[in-house]
Amino acid sequence: MSKPLPTPFDKQKVVAENRRARFDYFVEDRLEAGIALQGTEVKALRSGEGSIAEAYATVDGDEVWLINSSIPQYGAGSWMNHEPRRRRKLLLKGREIARLQGAITRQGLTIVPLSIYFNGKGRAKVELAVARGKKVHDKRETIKERDWKREQGRLLRSHG
Repeated sequence: MSKPLPTPFDKQKVVAENRRARFDYFVEDRLEAGIALQGTEVKALRSGEGSIAEAYATVDGDEVWLINSSIPQYGAGSWMNHEPRRRRKLLLKGREIARLQGAITRQGLTIVPLSIYFNGKGRAKVELAVARGKKVHDKRETIKERDWKREQGRLLRSHG
């Protein structure tokens, strides 16, 4: 019997998604984290701008930081604008931070952001994945499987 699917997060408006992460990593665990943003960053995210394509998260002491994520400057921000590629603090409970720290040090896993979104209360959240990197042959298997699923869909549509 397979594992039950995890409960989905309350994603009202997805701003940025890291689709490459599911190709490059085996996702072992997912969790939701708040993100500490400045005012112009929130406005830029609400307008649908932002990228987490090359982003990753690190545990530094008792804090978790999102590194290399890009939120472009808000057009009407004037002198109050933010730096587009600054480190952003992720808001997690101490128990969650300790679990992430253990996964990184003992098991050699990576923390990768999967998406940035606004939840039902209007708060900006980051979906983090504790992931293991794929080898080249694993990526080839993923490509083969994806192509076969696509071919199956074509066959079923044409004959069914």
